[in-house]
Amino acid sequence: MHRQDKMFTFLLICTLTSLLTLGHASLPLVINTWPFKNAAAAAWSALQSGGSVLDAVERGCARCEMEQCDGSVGYGGSPDESGETTLDALIMNGDTMEVGAVADLRRIKNAIGVARAVMEHTEHTLLVGESASVFAENMGFIAEDLTTNKSVNIFSEWLKGSCQPNYRKNVSPEPSKSCGPYRPKATWKQSKRARHANIHAHDTIGMIALDRDGHAAAGTSTNGLTHKVPGRVGDSPIVGAGAYVDSLAGGAAATGDGDVMMRFLPSYLAVELMRAGVDPSAACKSAISRIKRHYSEFFGAIICANTTGHYEKMRSE
Repeated sequence: MHRQDKMFTFLLICTLTSLLTLGHASLPLVINTWPFKNAAAAAWSALQSGGSVLDAVERGCARCEMEQCDGSVGYGGSPDESGETTLDALIMNGDTMEVGAVADLRRIKNAIGVARAVMEHTEHTLLVGESASVFAENMGFIAEDLTTNKSVNIFSEWLKGSCQPNYRKNVSPEPSKSCGPYRPKATWKQSKRARHANIHAHDTIGMIALDRDGHAAAGTSTNGLTHKVPGRVGDSPIVGAGAYVDSLAGGAAATGDGDVMMRFLPSYLAVELMRAGVDPSAACKSAISRIKRHYSEFFGAIICANTTGHYEKMRSE
């Protein structure tokens, strides 16, 4: 199956033994981006065994992290310009509106678990970089090397290809032909060179879980964009961008070109539209359309679910 088609193969578990057709209303509900079936099954199992919606989201995303879903979630994928794999994750409680998130996380495989620790053991929302890794180790998470032979090979081939593609602009040496180190161009005129995130370079898992009692949670996990500038943070750990949920309205999660998506908070927009009574289909469409008005070549998608169990997915055309 072509990767663009795979983005919209969502696993929606609405009963223990069967799947419902898109758009039907039923609770409890687990829905996630991409055909990460084991992740959805892990989340569903958590709900069935008496776990909370937060447990479901955490276990579902953690399954993807350990299975290295599509190479773009978890360790050993998407090396940055220095060859290092770093992780981003977010989890949100739709009852309390609490959020825990980590970005540019190093050495810790269970990013969604660290995100939940941020939410439950600090008054903060987002921890980043080396400090986030130290926090995780203090919370009992095991420090491990996130590099694998696969990620080393990806990085080596990239270097052999003159560091193409990369995400630099208005710098010298010319980024379309060579590796850095880069410096700003000694000219006032900006280059018109534009490079959008490769659709084959990121498959964030975004997950929404709702139970029969009206509780809702959402989460994300990713290793970001392949060959990103070190320190880059995409939409996934940004509340309202990668995901957003309110048990009184519904939830949404996004996937795609995170550098563009985070500028529009599409998940927040979709949830606020559903709060106003807009159905999930129209809410998803509006969130995507707002981005497309400014970035006509934007490629991405969003999933939306309201409190009644109606749900929809929408991708940019």
